[in-house]
Amino acid sequence: MNYEWNVSIDKAILNNAPNVNKILEENPYIKETAKELRSKKLEVLGNIDFYIDKTEESVKRSGGHFHFAKDSSDAMEIVREIVKNNKNIVLSKSNVLYEIKLREELSKLGKDVWETDLGEYLVQINNDMPSHLIAPAIHLSKEKISKLLNKNLDKSINENTSVEDMVKAVRKFLMEKYLASEVGITGANAISADTGSVLLIENEGNIRMDTVLPGIHIAITGIDKIVPTLKDAFNEVIVQASYAGFYPPTYINVTSGPSATGDIELQKVSPATGPREFHLIVIDNGRKEAINSDLRESLLCIRCGRCYFSCPAYKYYGKDFGDSPYTGPTGIMWSAVTAKKYDKSLLCMHSGGCKEVCPMDINIPEIIEKIKFRETG
Repeated sequence: MNYEWNVSIDKAILNNAPNVNKILEENPYIKETAKELRSKKLEVLGNIDFYIDKTEESVKRSGGHFHFAKDSSDAMEIVREIVKNNKNIVLSKSNVLYEIKLREELSKLGKDVWETDLGEYLVQINNDMPSHLIAPAIHLSKEKISKLLNKNLDKSINENTSVEDMVKAVRKFLMEKYLASEVGITGANAISADTGSVLLIENEGNIRMDTVLPGIHIAITGIDKIVPTLKDAFNEVIVQASYAGFYPPTYINVTSGPSATGDIELQKVSPATGPREFHLIVIDNGRKEAINSDLRESLLCIRCGRCYFSCPAYKYYGKDFGDSPYTGPTGIMWSAVTAKKYDKSLLCMHSGGCKEVCPMDINIPEIIEKIKFRETG
């Protein structure tokens, strides 16, 4: 086992597990909300085409553009058409963006593309891949990060530089990128079918920059993120944040179409100060097939990342347990759904801890067992 990784994951577990337990004890309604959310997400999975169509209608009604992508290449073709001659692009943390290799493909087109989440920025300058859904740079120590920033950002940074000063240096660099950006691309923590709204939770404030400063905002996510109502979408982001150990989240962002104003005789006019265009791209990429298979419950996952810290295989193998960005117990399921990759499932030790802590009550060990059968025949 890599010593640096062992130290990093031990610190993460010590910080995360007690914090989540405390949140759930102090806010008992969250567990009930999680049960309700599971029911709503199952409803969508049972009527997926209806809810995709309803989402499309809602997005168009709010003045946005709706796109359905059947796979990764389809999604990238849609993005290329939208960004066209725009060069400066900022991204927020999203596993789906990695799923379709968005940053890599946009860079090939000569675009200036930057991750704005701190962890994702560190992964980017390290020419690396994320090791965790919520904390992508969890595998990088402070010493390693100081060397990366010294090389890529500020020669005055060293291993004795405080974490606060490291963050300050990155923030200054990214602010220049925000102000120059023409396109902001995000994922989505939830989409409400009844309003076409995209909800995003964060603590850094970068997503607010990504969704408001550029003239074009593109949200890309899987069809599994659709829930029936705006209330359900708020429930999803609250449950996700709580089980990730960040309750209350510092920011909840809601985007329902491009910017608009109604300050002159209450006549709605668009655009206003913010983006002139809003695009929602929902991607299938194996999800519909999974709905009709023994992988169905995988699509209930809300990406809180809590199962990682109860998994001995993840603690031992790190991001090698899965195919980044889909690592850990969650990643084994999602690599199977989106890429039909099954081999890493053989590393699972079936401790069962992942099921015990899952807010959606997904029987992850059983699903991984079925994935193993796909690999071994």
